[in-house]
Amino acid sequence: MKAFMDQDFLLNNETAKKLFHEYADRLPIIDYHCHLEAKDIYEDIHFDNITQVWLGGDHYKWRIMRANGIEEKYILGEASDEEKFLAWASTLQKLIGNPLYHFSHLELQRYFGVNVHLTEENAKEVYEKCNKVIKDYSARKLIEDSNVELLCTTDDPTSDLKYHKLLKEDSSFKVKVLPAFRPDKAINISKSSYKDYIKSLQECVGYELNSIEKLVKALKERIAYFAEMGCRTADHGLDFIPFIEVEEKEVANIYQKALQGISLSNSEAEKYMLYIMKVLAKEYSDKNWIMQLHYGAKRDNSTKNFNKFGPDTGFDAISDQTSTYKLNNFLNALQSEDILPKTIVYSLNPVDNASIVATIACFQESGVKAKIQQGSAWWFNDQKDGMIDQMKTLAGGGILANFVGMLTDSRSFLSYARHEYFRRILCNLVGEWVENGEYPNDEKLLKEIVEGVSYKNVKEYFEF
Repeated sequence: MKAFMDQDFLLNNETAKKLFHEYADRLPIIDYHCHLEAKDIYEDIHFDNITQVWLGGDHYKWRIMRANGIEEKYILGEASDEEKFLAWASTLQKLIGNPLYHFSHLELQRYFGVNVHLTEENAKEVYEKCNKVIKDYSARKLIEDSNVELLCTTDDPTSDLKYHKLLKEDSSFKVKVLPAFRPDKAINISKSSYKDYIKSLQECVGYELNSIEKLVKALKERIAYFAEMGCRTADHGLDFIPFIEVEEKEVANIYQKALQGISLSNSEAEKYMLYIMKVLAKEYSDKNWIMQLHYGAKRDNSTKNFNKFGPDTGFDAISDQTSTYKLNNFLNALQSEDILPKTIVYSLNPVDNASIVATIACFQESGVKAKIQQGSAWWFNDQKDGMIDQMKTLAGGGILANFVGMLTDSRSFLSYARHEYFRRILCNLVGEWVENGEYPNDEKLLKEIVEGVSYKNVKEYFEF
């Protein structure tokens, strides 16, 4: 029997152990998509206890606590931080086979020096030990101790990026913190908040957005500003990939209807979305940005809880309303107009893995290595089986060695342990192929593959 989460955790063959310990483990981290706040990093926030850094903002943990029957007062309610920690411990001990069990214990080991498994019985002792350690940590120290070289936050077009500028000027912090452009609110024309968002964008740019031409002008100006601040990527959280072709005149009419508060049909909303996405894609292409497309989530499913707690609090799920047919048409339209930027495609529905790999192969371009990428296993797939399935599917229909690898997609300063988790799984998968005689035991080639997927590919692809 193997020891619990020891140095060879998830490394089930000798080749895997060599690849991880000699090559992958030491590499820096480039986190090209996360939800940390630049303000928190600049102000170098501190934490009073482990609950604040461990459970605050982590909807993965909140939803699983609800599934264990934990009362809401111990999740987002008025209970003390210690009570919330104890409630989490009572849930964690049940999570056999759940990635949160591994993530949580990696974080306990790497940041707090806690090498026992957390249970109800030892929770109070662990809580006290972690709280002594957390006093020496801050947001910046957690990032630096995680060996992070660069991270990209997620920022609305209206953001002034004040804290990115301040971080850039702060020579005491060596980690690069770059913005990423996230224009979802400008694209989701059917949302009840759309009109209010257009008003906030107007205030940002300083002129009235009373026509589609003015809206396009405003978005281009914000992209230019983000580029000045070092931005290299745009991220889109889409329910689905839009594709209903439309003329500019019709889009102008759709936009005016939205400004007047007139309800739009689904097809009208999709036409608008496609038009704006094409405008943005051209800007990304011109600036050599990477376009990231996240789709396939069904968000805010519990109206009762959404009204009580708001978005991103644990009430999202996987949608089956995804369409690789539209993804193909969308990429083809951009390529036909020579405005297809480097693109990373993620679907929350794992059923899409094989079709995404087949699709991206159609739109690669000579002279650009892996221009169109399949993104890492995302959200509910961000666990061992999901990562293995994604990498095996990519290897089976594409080039795993060119993959840009892992990202945290997280609001937690502790989530960099997930990069280690990913690298262990990668090395074990590669090791299995080698030891099964499916790939040669060529140390030079294996080193290049593991280092590439773990770190070097993303640096080259994004041109950081």
